[in-house]
Amino acid sequence: MKLVKWLFYSLIIAIVLGSITVGGMYLYYKDELPSVAELRDVSWQTPMQVYSVDGEMIAQFGEIRRIPVALEDVPQPLIDAFLATEDQRFYQHFGIDPIGVSRALFQMVTTGEIQGGGSTITQQLARNFYLTFEQTLTRKAKEAFIALRLEQQLEKDEILELYLNKIAFGHRAHGIGAAAQVYYGKSLDELTLGQMAMIAGLPKAPSTMNPISRPERAKARRAVVLGRMLAEDKITEAQYQAALAEPIETKLHGAEVTMDAPYLAEMVRAEMVARYGEDVAYNSGMKVYTTTSAKQQQAAQRAVQLNLHGYDERHGYRGVEARLWERESERPTDLDLVAEVARFEAIGMTVPALVTAITETDATLLFANGTQEVMNWRGMAWARPYMHAERQGEPPEKVSDIFSPGAIIRVRATEQGWRLAQVPEPSAALVALRPQDGAVAAAVGGYSFAVSQFNRAIQAKRQSGSNIKPFVYSAALDNGFTLATLVNDAPINQWNPGSGIAWRPRNSPDVYEGPIRVREALAKSKNVVSVRLLRAMGVDTVVEHMTKFGFDYNELPRNESLSLGSASMTPLEVARGYAVFANGGYLVEPYFISRIVDNEGNELYRARPTVACAECYPADADVVQAPQVISEQNAFLVTQAMNSAVWGGGSWAHKTGWNGTAWRVQRSKPITQAVGRNIVGKTGTTNDSKDTWFSGFVSGLVATGWVGFDNLERALGRTTMHPKLSREEQPISGAEAGAKTALPMWIDFMEVAVQEVEAAPFQVPPGLVSARIDLKTGKLSRASDYTTRFEYFIPGTAPTEYVDTKSSPTIFGDDDSIF
Repeated sequence: MKLVKWLFYSLIIAIVLGSITVGGMYLYYKDELPSVAELRDVSWQTPMQVYSVDGEMIAQFGEIRRIPVALEDVPQPLIDAFLATEDQRFYQHFGIDPIGVSRALFQMVTTGEIQGGGSTITQQLARNFYLTFEQTLTRKAKEAFIALRLEQQLEKDEILELYLNKIAFGHRAHGIGAAAQVYYGKSLDELTLGQMAMIAGLPKAPSTMNPISRPERAKARRAVVLGRMLAEDKITEAQYQAALAEPIETKLHGAEVTMDAPYLAEMVRAEMVARYGEDVAYNSGMKVYTTTSAKQQQAAQRAVQLNLHGYDERHGYRGVEARLWERESERPTDLDLVAEVARFEAIGMTVPALVTAITETDATLLFANGTQEVMNWRGMAWARPYMHAERQGEPPEKVSDIFSPGAIIRVRATEQGWRLAQVPEPSAALVALRPQDGAVAAAVGGYSFAVSQFNRAIQAKRQSGSNIKPFVYSAALDNGFTLATLVNDAPINQWNPGSGIAWRPRNSPDVYEGPIRVREALAKSKNVVSVRLLRAMGVDTVVEHMTKFGFDYNELPRNESLSLGSASMTPLEVARGYAVFANGGYLVEPYFISRIVDNEGNELYRARPTVACAECYPADADVVQAPQVISEQNAFLVTQAMNSAVWGGGSWAHKTGWNGTAWRVQRSKPITQAVGRNIVGKTGTTNDSKDTWFSGFVSGLVATGWVGFDNLERALGRTTMHPKLSREEQPISGAEAGAKTALPMWIDFMEVAVQEVEAAPFQVPPGLVSARIDLKTGKLSRASDYTTRFEYFIPGTAPTEYVDTKSSPTIFGDDDSIF
């Protein structure tokens, strides 16, 4: 009895002392314990997601990957897996599990160390939200007290939901929604039992037990989880065996990006960081909707890449990427060929492949995924050896003239099969705007974001070449010229006594036609005519007029080279300028973010664009009237002249015998069938051919394309060049020009884009008159044959004399010296 009494009193004393100790610890740490009430309204750290206007995901930004889910949306087997593994008595205990605590105390007494284990889901949640992972009595005590508070203030289901969304699973995945996406590329309801068990086993050691880094340890951990589920009668023996037999097949999955637009995504990222700062932008779960449609953006990217491959093929094959062996006798037998191919990254449209065998007409290729395929002669017959920018070697006659087995090459997929490829040397950009409000419909800043993050669409200021001429002609129409005015298309030879050099601007091609109408001069891109127009108005007048189109006054040259495009502009700036012609004379502000919503769907921002026609929008639309910078009549007249750049001499072109520089557009049935003859465009090539352009529009869409070689100094150190790319600015060469180099890219894009554009003719604005003129003299004509046409004039500027009078035609520039 004495022993029983002693044990009883000892137990009472231990309980009292334990209670006093626990109470004292609680009072000691009370002020340090956080409030848990805010957990009901917890704001998860979730990444920013970027979407197209039609809901396609473009990108995700943020270190933490999280997809919050409600408990009711979590499959029951997944819940069972977590409870069986982490906390079997979760719904019975009060936040601390005495059995688990006893086990942890026993481990501490027997080993002398504080070890993990014994923590309930509630305690783990407390640790994840408020504490560190250090193994100390202080942290353990705080963890227990917070767990008790959590159980008092939250329901069990609330605690479990917070836990499942909070815990880390490795590879930056936080929460079960992100874990399912990162490891399996699936939503929760798509997971198999084996995959659920794998995820449930990860919280114990996410870095060393995940199936990507340590598949064998992950498999063993999965077996433990399945075994506990079986012991708890949550699965049957058959389910257990089937899940146990599932292969460990997983890989790292990114966000569910359904639309590849890295340059546009970077534009959005930079803008969001500028607005909200990095922490809010990356972690608050905002969804950003851009102004681009998936169809137009993808068409722009494909057009840029295909056009650059076309240029590259015209200039010859620069050789294989690498060689694994030279002769068949040197072919290694112990080399992992698939691994060797995998060392080379896919870039743009190109993927690496190893040539394993050849015949005279085809090659067997091994890819990084282990598959083998054949490339036929059609895909490599283009590969004349590159010698220099202006010259290629003889066409190959058989495959061995191009490469031999052991070569690492690049190929790209086409409808006709694999095609030999190489990473293009030149760069390109394409940007499209909706002229009525400045919304960016598409933006591509280069061939591959992986090769260069420099966004040429908005950052590269390049000489505009003849793309600038419509703005010069617009100034001329505001200063006494008409589309029928004759200007002397003859060589200019101007002596500069200061430098001792004669300035001799030349046409390209070097052909001169004498007196030529303004409309035809712009359509044929006559350089000397542009110079004579600027000379007549004065440089300052043209500069002032060009600032109306949004060009920086301080960046416009103050000399006659301005008329030939010596001013440097970004493709976006050029497109914005052309939009003024397309929308009737209004200067709109380009924008690419239409709206921003928070992680609960509440709208944080909606664009308030400047529009060319405020009355065209609903009365409650939040829009701003754009300033009208040129008259509607001026915009229409320049548009008419650029229309002739596409269609030439009009319906009588087969008799008058001339076409404009953009005549290739006529061949595009997808465009002409969609919009008829309502197509406008202007080529652009600088004198040294370092920059080639094409800008044009149909009703509702303006697009500008640029092709050239990068200049690292212009890129301000922001261009990361691929090792095989040229590091010097060099000319686009080999008879390349805007019409051959940039225009095909514009056509490829527009053929797809016009499918989403409402076809509408160019409407003649009020305040214009038309008169039939003689094409040779620009005077009025009484004839009605191919020697005449109707021309548009601002009232008071139409010719008053008929061609059959005895007076000679007035030719502007006729008094210039001709050499």
